[in-house]
Amino acid sequence: MQNLNAKIIRPTFLLDKAKCITNIESMLAKAQRNNTRLRPHFKTHQSAAIGAWFKERGVEDIAVSSMEMAVYFANAGWKDITLAIPINVREIDSINELASKIQLNLVVESQETIRFLQLELKHAVGVFIKVDTGYHRSGVPAEATGSICLLVDLMKESDKLDCKGFLAHTGHNYQAADQEEIHKNHSRTLLALNELKDVFRKDIPEIQVSLGDTPACSISEEFYGIDEIRPGNFVFYDIMQYVLGSCDENQIAVAMACPVIARNIDRNELVIHGGGVHFSKEYLEADDEGTKLFGSIVRITDNGWSEILGGGFLASLSQEHGIIRCSDELFDEFGIGDLIGILPVHSCMTANLMRRFMTTEGEWIETMNS
Repeated sequence: MQNLNAKIIRPTFLLDKAKCITNIESMLAKAQRNNTRLRPHFKTHQSAAIGAWFKERGVEDIAVSSMEMAVYFANAGWKDITLAIPINVREIDSINELASKIQLNLVVESQETIRFLQLELKHAVGVFIKVDTGYHRSGVPAEATGSICLLVDLMKESDKLDCKGFLAHTGHNYQAADQEEIHKNHSRTLLALNELKDVFRKDIPEIQVSLGDTPACSISEEFYGIDEIRPGNFVFYDIMQYVLGSCDENQIAVAMACPVIARNIDRNELVIHGGGVHFSKEYLEADDEGTKLFGSIVRITDNGWSEILGGGFLASLSQEHGIIRCSDELFDEFGIGDLIGILPVHSCMTANLMRRFMTTEGEWIETMNS
């Protein structure tokens, strides 16, 4: 097999299949230990080929973040799909078409949306009420039981809307300072969702609670009352998750390989072909002075990459270029044309931009955007 260094000529998103499968199996085992269902969110990898790795291990239900993604995975053979964001009513034709073929589950948070669906749906769908447990992006506040009751009662009037229960995303865990804060957020969310479950148990037959976020699903072993978990990023992990404590460095299953295209000896900076159009421009603050970290540095090897290298980090991104600030030692290690590896801050965004992946065995994996 030709080694990776010889195969790569431009920015390339590398995937370690073995690590990826280990991540899948670990999360599935956690769900099984806690008597809950794993409904993985496929927005991270967006790939039918990677989806098949889940299916081979017994996963039957998935979540997605767009109707386009739902159609893509339905065409790949998935029969139970939750569109895990409040619906875009302009896509009602696509919703009706897909609902005629699979078990499609939608998310609502308003009477307006429910009334629209009552009028426009042609096929039955499952419906989750989006509950806000602290992220404050969307959803009905968990404590607003009166408002939630109105939504539940309104759905009872329709033969097309099967109210499944409640869906929450603890997105504020991504801004948590440490694992302790994640545990606290998660515990508060569990309490709020279980209280809702108790209140509406009689009104919603076979009531279900769906909860998703990679940090809590990775570090917690407490899922009492949760019927399904919907983590997504865990399939790859990234530097953000590593800093949060959601994963170990050796669980990060993806890395960007970028050619060095310039060296500035006066500033000890390496310029790479790899910018915002490849990574996105998400960053972490590396210190109290606000130093931005856009990725951590690794060495590309014949069949993967090394541990994180000290003495350097991806410090800035323009459209097609990135700048790596280096120690003297790290700067001297790389010349023009060499490959350098970067573990991305947010693998979901990087994967979406790169559109396809090369495995560490040198094989290409396509995505819905390839």
